[in-house]
Amino acid sequence: MTVRIVADSTCDLSFGMVQDLGITIVPLHIVLGEKEYLDGKDITPDKIYRWSDEHNDTPKTSAVGLREAMEALEVIQDTNDEIIVFTISEKMSVTANAFRIAAEELELADRVTVIDSANLSTGIGLLVVEAAMMAKKGIPREKIVAEIERLKPMVRASFVVDTLTYLHRGGRCTGVAALAGGVLKLHPMIVVKDGAMEAGKKYRGKMEIVIKEYVKDLEPQIKAAKKDRIFITHSGCKSEVVSSVYNYLVKMDYFEEVIVTRAGGVISSHCGPGTLGVLFIEGE
Repeated sequence: MTVRIVADSTCDLSFGMVQDLGITIVPLHIVLGEKEYLDGKDITPDKIYRWSDEHNDTPKTSAVGLREAMEALEVIQDTNDEIIVFTISEKMSVTANAFRIAAEELELADRVTVIDSANLSTGIGLLVVEAAMMAKKGIPREKIVAEIERLKPMVRASFVVDTLTYLHRGGRCTGVAALAGGVLKLHPMIVVKDGAMEAGKKYRGKMEIVIKEYVKDLEPQIKAAKKDRIFITHSGCKSEVVSSVYNYLVKMDYFEEVIVTRAGGVISSHCGPGTLGVLFIEGE
């Protein structure tokens, strides 16, 4: 009996990592006007940005559908295998519920566990990687789930946003706030707390300087983090900005892995280009 790991596309793990760990990714949907795309399959963040700027509008995103969830689960019908599914926070999407209903419809509820990550992006990815590595070691589903539930509240996910335009278009900040942010060069930190996004510290100045200040502010938490890995996830930052954060974390000589990933279409649709986050699991 094998435990298979399934995650929705908002986990923002790289193709190579997904392949190496044997993770199945199920895409959410991105709607640009009248056209619908599958996140990570037939749309890129750069195409999303171009469309959004050309139309002065924000993309719409939607959850994994019931049929898609069923297709991801039905592969174990004629086996003794089990599945653990990871989804974006239930406060942000109904994807988790689609998988629960799919498991019931297929009469697989006793062999499928759906985990609400209470997070987004590589905040989910951190948990997915932990589960996939345990599954590779042959650890039973119940023990994997118990460990993931223990780790969930220890995930630290935050981002600094370069532009407020996309948050404004998506209705997550007022026009006045977006305008003020542009004029004053304000870059808010977005923190995931209890499954929802909250605005944290507001930085001011050029993004290159802001990112350094942001990482410096996180340093006390970073130095107390779980040592196996830390993610730098961005939605299309300048390479020198990403490299500066990577080099900073590597020079700390603390983590076994410093992993850079590019945010997928769903996360990019809401945060816009230039967003960068450092994500890790708090130490024990």
